[in-house]
Amino acid sequence: MMAAAKARIFDDRMPSSAEIESANQLRQILAGTIKDNEPTQLKLAINAGTRADVVLAPALARSFMTLLRYVGSGRAVTIVPTEEMLTTQQAADLLNISRPHLIKLLEQKKIAHEMVGRHRRIRAQDLFDYKRKRDADRSKALDDLAALDADLI
Repeated sequence: MMAAAKARIFDDRMPSSAEIESANQLRQILAGTIKDNEPTQLKLAINAGTRADVVLAPALARSFMTLLRYVGSGRAVTIVPTEEMLTTQQAADLLNISRPHLIKLLEQKKIAHEMVGRHRRIRAQDLFDYKRKRDADRSKALDDLAALDADLI
């Protein structure tokens, strides 16, 4: 049995100026400590006199830097777990397409989905797989177009 989409995973709130400042400050600190493909070791002061050692795996450090870059530039960020079941509107928003167009893609079986009662639900991983393929196809089409244009010159 599939679980319905969890309560509101999309947050429309933009970061405040204090959050932007904090994200930029932390990003600058982290940028000085992160080394490619090596764990990042941090020492955090939790309370007066209390310290904690934290080790960030390389992938986690890169993801955290990306998150801080977006927030630091004043952009809203949504984190969607890959196993999350999305509504058609949430999926359409993530693909930046209309809901009716998404429904057409589902009916054409271009994106896997499941029915929960009479509602369609899309697993986030299936949506991300479709997006990755769509983006690769678009990139190849642009490369082919650029090659054709180069031949004409």
